[in-house]
Amino acid sequence: MRKGRLITRLTPATCEEIQTRMLEVCQKIAEDHGLVIEGAGWRGTDTGFSFEPVFRVSIPASDGTAFNLEKDRFEFLAEHFGLAPSDFGREFRTGSERFRITGIDPKRPRYPISAERIPDRRGFKFAAENVAMLLQAKENKPGDVTLSAYTRVETCSR
Repeated sequence: MRKGRLITRLTPATCEEIQTRMLEVCQKIAEDHGLVIEGAGWRGTDTGFSFEPVFRVSIPASDGTAFNLEKDRFEFLAEHFGLAPSDFGREFRTGSERFRITGIDPKRPRYPISAERIPDRRGFKFAAENVAMLLQAKENKPGDVTLSAYTRVETCSR
């Protein structure tokens, strides 16, 4: 017995839609137990045929929001790498690709900034000075500066 439409290929838009619906159902279960849940995206494991939804379940912070250790670490370390604490989650563009900042790892001095490519959420790492330059360029003139040197990361913690 099927309630929705038959899906024959998983596009990024379809994965996003399924992830959103799954998050709504999981939210009800989390609330029953006094927990909070947030979607942490999804990863495409086999383009077009499977994906991995990612959820983060946590005990709520004092304000009722989900505690995000990666965000707190970024806010604490950002200024040491020439970024603002508010840069977590900001988007930047390199050439024709868009990325979102997802974290910072001081154990990677050459490429400490973690980011995910927007369409497929694949993890990449960047040099901090390059990200700072791209964010600054975005504020001044969108699309003016491009960067061709970035490194793909197979497993990128969120």
